Amino acid sequence: NQVLDIKANQPRAAAMREAAHTRAAAFTWEQISNVLLEKVKFVAQLNGAMPQQAMYDAAQVRDILIVTIVHQPRRLRLPAEPLPLYAPPETLTQAIFDDALNEKYFRQAAAASYYPAIAQFRALLDHGFKFAIGFSASFLEQAQRWDEELLDRFSDLAQHENVELVAVEPTRSVVALWDIHRFVAQMRRAADRMEALFGTRPTIADTTGLVMSDVVYHALDQAGFKASFVDGRSQLLDWRQPTHVYHHDGGQMKLLTRHLNLSEDISARFSDRSWSEWPLLADRYADWLAGNSGQLVVLGWDFETFGERHPVESGIFDFLAALPGEVHKRGLSFVTPSEAVARYGDDSCDLPLPVTVQGLQDAFLGNKAQQTTFQLMMQAYGKALLTGDNALVDISLWLAQLDNLYLLAGNGRAAAESPTAFVPQEWRTLGNEGIAIETHQIYHNFIAALDSCVTPHHPDNMNKKDSQCHEQPNTKDCSLIANEKPTGKIGGRT
Repeated sequence: NQVLDIKANQPRAAAMREAAHTRAAAFTWEQISNVLLEKVKFVAQLNGAMPQQAMYDAAQVRDILIVTIVHQPRRLRLPAEPLPLYAPPETLTQAIFDDALNEKYFRQAAAASYYPAIAQFRALLDHGFKFAIGFSASFLEQAQRWDEELLDRFSDLAQHENVELVAVEPTRSVVALWDIHRFVAQMRRAADRMEALFGTRPTIADTTGLVMSDVVYHALDQAGFKASFVDGRSQLLDWRQPTHVYHHDGGQMKLLTRHLNLSEDISARFSDRSWSEWPLLADRYADWLAGNSGQLVVLGWDFETFGERHPVESGIFDFLAALPGEVHKRGLSFVTPSEAVARYGDDSCDLPLPVTVQGLQDAFLGNKAQQTTFQLMMQAYGKALLTGDNALVDISLWLAQLDNLYLLAGNGRAAAESPTAFVPQEWRTLGNEGIAIETHQIYHNFIAALDSCVTPHHPDNMNKKDSQCHEQPNTKDCSLIANEKPTGKIGGRT
């Protein structure tokens, strides 16, 4: 009936057609996108995934949170050395890791970075500057062996009221991907060590490579950590912004999201003369920080950024000295992680996390050599567990340090394109392919060496005590390396 009425009333029909054309012309793709975003925002607020205030409001960030990690790896001994059969863990450790190389590069970093950067950070702390700091176990052990004075200076820095300690996975390994219980034990061990050394127990976590998943989140939450840092990559955040505090799946622990671009402007690009923004001064960088909307900007830098990755002549220390003043001029403040949680935790937004770990990007698993090493890491760890020997498990955890993946990032690239800043000078004659081959051989040798503790010929080995695993059996076992004459050592190319 309505159709017949309109057909009979031609002026009304003409007016309706005109109104439809006008409405259609105004309904652009931009308008469609805006309507869709408004509906998504409404549903998110209704389900508690977003606070009632608009997530994309124009409010300027109020705070800057800086976290820095002090780390020196346990470098491998390349080329790979044969491993003696039935050797105790101490002997295996000496053959696998290169103490002389570690000491050389530790002392270089201490002179170029640690001492001057400590002095620079310490001078800023009494003027409203705040930051968080964490230490790997390998750095702490090297400092205790080779420079107690440096450790004392770091201790003085870490105990300042404007500095907060962060718990770092001790070996900087990727064990969270294989053994969540071991990972939690490692994080608790890190907190214990920080408390013993510096008198304060950290409640903020920093995972290796900032990896995160549903399981890692809940493990850290159950372990009592108040917050953990994550990398603000689009693969994890999707449409969300890194300038907000998050939580996951009803958990209490907060997620502090590192701003990837603004962090790497300093850590990776600061001294790159081919960068379009070079030279970067503190005032312009502070403008970039202040130009963000949200709650806070989280900046994550390796401590070695200052003086080692970017030498003093790059202006990095002048930049750091000027940054707090420029930040304060723009009405921003520095906060520690705990202060950020206290200020923004009640308004945190839900962040869905994947079942699989996110964080190991192309820099760590981007080529075949890295992927092979990753598989060997898992095999070494699993076989070490079967020995029941804690010392061998400890070696496998050090073999699982992320550095051993990162140092293979140049494999498959032309020499001119290969990142060499972190590759020891002593390795470079091997070339990218040679470094990968020798690295893999270390893992093969270690895995084969574990046969002296786990072998089908000795089913009772699982019940042996640690020290018994390294006793040579009464009968000579020549089957440890197939098709190779028994020499008393393991080291054939596989």
